[in-house]
Amino acid sequence: MQAETPNLWQYSPANSPLPLPDGPIIVTNKTIHYLQNDNENIDSNQLLSLDGIQKYCSNFSAGDLSVDQILNRENAEIMEHRKPFLLLGELANPFQLNRLNLGPMPIFIARLENLCRTYSDGLDSRMIQPGIHHITLARSEGWWEKTHIGMATIDQMKKMISWLSNGRRGDWKPVKPGEGGIRFENDISLAPPPFDSLNWDGLKETVTIESPPPTGPSMEIAQVMVPVHTKWGCYDSRGKIIRCAHVQQRDFHTNYFRRGSSKKWQDILKIQ
Repeated sequence: MQAETPNLWQYSPANSPLPLPDGPIIVTNKTIHYLQNDNENIDSNQLLSLDGIQKYCSNFSAGDLSVDQILNRENAEIMEHRKPFLLLGELANPFQLNRLNLGPMPIFIARLENLCRTYSDGLDSRMIQPGIHHITLARSEGWWEKTHIGMATIDQMKKMISWLSNGRRGDWKPVKPGEGGIRFENDISLAPPPFDSLNWDGLKETVTIESPPPTGPSMEIAQVMVPVHTKWGCYDSRGKIIRCAHVQQRDFHTNYFRRGSSKKWQDILKIQ
């Protein structure tokens, strides 16, 4: 049974950010609206500009209400005033999102291509001791996985970055990726490559199997903002990136954190 309100959404700081939504939603202060895509003619070969991204998202609805109608009812800015912002971890959890009092935000499922989610090399102790590791972005050749993308206002983006930084100016920064790909994903059952499909040659790690066919259009990478940790980047294990898709929060902290080598954020992701 799906939670009807954000306060009923499961959330455990020790296992942050899980669980995350399986499909597209709009989170308001009192309600979670579960969205469906009303566009039957999806062209997965399209490359969407900002205007195209906004129009694509506007084709979703919850029952008889369109995304813009829901936003209007909440006195929130409609889709044409919003921009894509990658929600890699806690910010895609409806309970956490509502806790920050950001206001309504439509959230969609996206696929990362040649990019992966990995834990930042730092601890946030506001919710639990010794703390949780927020999630940042790193390159990963041949990799794919599902994540979430919010259509956010500028003010919402600023508040999310401020929360991640916890008052320490410059720890987290909104950037535009300079590599990889991001597209909308309509297959909610899409799974990332299994662990045994990764090949390590001593210098880099690659995926040995082909990615599933795309189910949604790509976004112009220059239109997408993503928060990245700008001090320590992430940890690796003997040169290999520790992926959130394979290692959960508690397992990472217990078995990997401070037992590997630290990668600077400039070394794991090119930005524009």
